[in-house]
Amino acid sequence: MQLDETKIRQDGLNIRIIQTKKFKTNQFVLKFKSLLSEDKVTARALLPYVLQSSTEKWPTTALFRSHLDDLYGASASVDVNKKGEYHILTFAVDIANEKYLQDNTPLTEQALNVLNEMVFHPLLEDGAFSQKVVESEKRTLNQKLKAVKDDKMRYASQRLVEEMCSGEAYALHPNGIESELENITPEKLMEAYQQMISSDEVDLYIVGDIDSGQMEKLCKEKFSIASRENVKAIQKHITIEDSKKIVEKQQIKQGKLNIGYRSNTFYGDHDYLPMAVMNGILGGFPHSKLFMNVREKESLAYYAASRLESHKGLIVIMSGVEPAKIERAETIIEEQLEAIKNGDISDQELSQTKAVMTNQMLETLDSPRGIIEVLYQGETAGIPVNIQGWFDGIERVTKEDVTEAANKLLKDTTYILTAKEVAESA
Repeated sequence: MQLDETKIRQDGLNIRIIQTKKFKTNQFVLKFKSLLSEDKVTARALLPYVLQSSTEKWPTTALFRSHLDDLYGASASVDVNKKGEYHILTFAVDIANEKYLQDNTPLTEQALNVLNEMVFHPLLEDGAFSQKVVESEKRTLNQKLKAVKDDKMRYASQRLVEEMCSGEAYALHPNGIESELENITPEKLMEAYQQMISSDEVDLYIVGDIDSGQMEKLCKEKFSIASRENVKAIQKHITIEDSKKIVEKQQIKQGKLNIGYRSNTFYGDHDYLPMAVMNGILGGFPHSKLFMNVREKESLAYYAASRLESHKGLIVIMSGVEPAKIERAETIIEEQLEAIKNGDISDQELSQTKAVMTNQMLETLDSPRGIIEVLYQGETAGIPVNIQGWFDGIERVTKEDVTEAANKLLKDTTYILTAKEVAESA
């Protein structure tokens, strides 16, 4: 299985056109990538929402949405996330393909106009962003950051990363730092915007039944992005002498037990796919060891799963446990990893994990946004994505490969969020 992909470089813009007749809409996704840094992360996290809220042509959200409705119900969205130590801002437009409509409205060109207007023509007041819009979006972002504290599953995941990666850029939350929000003025936000436009690595993905030659011409008309150097994070291999344990107490009923390991295996490494399969067997799916043994068999956890952070070289185990059962749960969790390290992997566990991973990838490739995210994984790592190579590589992974991958894991940090009364009486 291969994608029909055309790659074009126009000065500072990397264009990826994926031609397919599978969808009745065309998707356009513009991504800006920079290095995560404490002094920039909060302002950058705010930028996409301010840019989406008000432009020169559509100064209010209502006017913008009305315009999208006129384009046969097109949709526009923004997103902020991180991959490894990269901070990524995403602007997307999904629009009907005019080939399937009775009239000849140039919707493809209109989609590029929307992206261009949203990103490159913000509403300004005296050379800076609108004070009213900035303050409104600051309040919304502040609510998002506070919501992480209220959602104890997300809170525990973030706290583990903060403790485990203390002093590393990866410790930063992609939505920024709550205490920094009040310091962001329209002028400071404008500085962050100008830096984004002039320095970020910029990628445009177009997925649909479109003509690549026409797209290349339209992109040249709509976007003028000066050449710049690629953004490159340094992948560090971390050694662990002594793991650490952090215990935090709050007024809660359900405790959290999260454990972070350094795999030092990154996306594209020779042992990346074995590490991904290992994660699947450990805790990636409902048939995995953590789910079956910690949750189902021992009834020690409300949930138990693991996650692979492929651009940072981490494996993270997450579980929700009754505070009184945390110690026992920790023992059983570690036994599951030890079992894999010792080669205690059934043929069914291996084949089922491969099958689920394969189906998961096929489902991902069954949507325009999924295709884009798969390709951007490789782009972020600087490694071309070979879809068929991925399927073949997964199928070739052996038990021995999985065991070898598991034995690379170094326990870094254990984070426990428990109830005050239980912790104090223990």
